[in-house]
Amino acid sequence: FGVTSDEKFVITTTSRKEITEDTFSELVQDGVTLYLLQSVDQMLPSATKERIDFLPHYDTLVKSGMYEYYASEGQNPLPFALAELIDNSLSATSRNTDIRSIQIKLLFDDSNGKPAVAVIDNGRGMTSKQLNNWAVYRLSKFTRQGDFESDHSGYVRPLPVPRSLNSDISYFGVGGKQAVFFVGQSARMISKPADSQDVHELVLSKEDF
Repeated sequence: FGVTSDEKFVITTTSRKEITEDTFSELVQDGVTLYLLQSVDQMLPSATKERIDFLPHYDTLVKSGMYEYYASEGQNPLPFALAELIDNSLSATSRNTDIRSIQIKLLFDDSNGKPAVAVIDNGRGMTSKQLNNWAVYRLSKFTRQGDFESDHSGYVRPLPVPRSLNSDISYFGVGGKQAVFFVGQSARMISKPADSQDVHELVLSKEDF
């Protein structure tokens, strides 16, 4: 790696957690991507890219784009798909101490790609591992345990308040992955954790599935 004997360096995960003798067994697992840096908070000189391999749930392959829960009831599934995406933003911004900002944009100009639906918020953001876990179909935010680092960590179900929005829109929903594949053919998640300088981007393609 070109590191001299007198040069100090650290090895971290993509979430900037330092690998030490105490954390090695917890953080270093098969397939994990590591950074070799001069310091934990060093700016990356260039963007890094990794391919994440996981076995998708069979329903991702069989039922992507189908809303059997709602379509079977004769309802238009599009509002439920949008609600699923908005729910992620509601949950991410639930602990904001300042203004909660959630924008829904319908992009019909295909000059920079195909038309898209964009949901943008100023929530707490996700680490690379949390983005990876988001990609695993039907890994419920209420059942993520063990090695899974939830993108809804510390979630507390809000008290029911009449005529208000909380993060339980999709409490019995079918998941963000099915929602995005109902709306389109691919999903791009761009997220920056509130306490990190790194921006993480995840691209999921129905064609790849």
